[in-house]
Amino acid sequence: MQQSVAHFEIAYTQFLDEAGRTVQGFPEGLRDPATLRALYEVMVRTRTFDKKAIALQRTGQLGTFASSLGQEAIGAGVGAAMRPEDVLLPSYRDYAAQFSRGVTMTEVLLYWGGDERGMDYEKPRRDFPICVPVASHTCHAAGVAFAMKYRGEARVAVSILGDGATSKGDFYEAMNAAGVWCLPVVFVVNNNQWAISVSRRAQTAAETLAQKAIAAGIPGEQVDGNDVVAVRERVGVAIERARAGQGASLVECLSYRLGDHTTADDASRYRDPAEVEAAGRRDPIERLRGYLLRAGHWSTADEERLLAHAAAEVDLAVTGYLALPALPPESMFEHLYASLPQSLEEQRRAVAAASDA
Repeated sequence: MQQSVAHFEIAYTQFLDEAGRTVQGFPEGLRDPATLRALYEVMVRTRTFDKKAIALQRTGQLGTFASSLGQEAIGAGVGAAMRPEDVLLPSYRDYAAQFSRGVTMTEVLLYWGGDERGMDYEKPRRDFPICVPVASHTCHAAGVAFAMKYRGEARVAVSILGDGATSKGDFYEAMNAAGVWCLPVVFVVNNNQWAISVSRRAQTAAETLAQKAIAAGIPGEQVDGNDVVAVRERVGVAIERARAGQGASLVECLSYRLGDHTTADDASRYRDPAEVEAAGRRDPIERLRGYLLRAGHWSTADEERLLAHAAAEVDLAVTGYLALPALPPESMFEHLYASLPQSLEEQRRAVAAASDA
């Protein structure tokens, strides 16, 4: 005899279509025009920063940089959904979330310039540094969430990861631990369709990435990742569910990486330009701006003021970054251990001597 023993469903949420028109009423907490304008502003600020950072890299003033072009709604929605006491564990293109939480543009520039001071945040002191190794920070997130639960704290860890990270063992281990221990953690997948040069279709046979949560026994769902209202709403629900002691969740945000993987990449070698052009028409910033304009919550004058303010903010950050004297080479050892082992202390002295020579 054969019978079905379990049934699963993956929900999909969207509030604004590609033209910026509502497909359903906004949730109560996102009907305030000021809230929507704040989401729009952080996305514009992030894109302005992104453009300048690429220009700095191209002129030799910044190291390799990972662009968030076209994916700003994910970071903006996540950052707005979190409370200050929560902990963000970001990947390498989650600037909108970081800026929302008080990380400065100068700090992010310092990081990509090879200066560890860039991850010593002045404001969100407990947020984690940018994670470049793929998926390893999901395990960190599970560990942070375990500590929160162990201490009885009403706090949540939020890990943002790419679609490629969902093909790594770290991701499955973190989800499994989060599910079996009922941890207060939310995994937000930025499904931008490309893991460097490997397409979403080539890296997994799963119909959705959200369904990977099923094996871990936690809820998984999809949202339109270019709809900042949808991201803010569903990630917010997942965060408050975790805060209430109901355990982990996975939210897959469907988006598209409009730029290169990093400034060390040339995506034109493996992507069809027509595909990129079509994805550009789903731009999250244009989508929300279109809605705000039609609803009378935004104007041309508002747009001009925002662009001018964002440009000035970015210029000030760049000035601060370029003016900060570089640390000596031996400073690379300062953030490894509370007390350096003898072998590394010898290396530190050798590096210091060589730099003084």
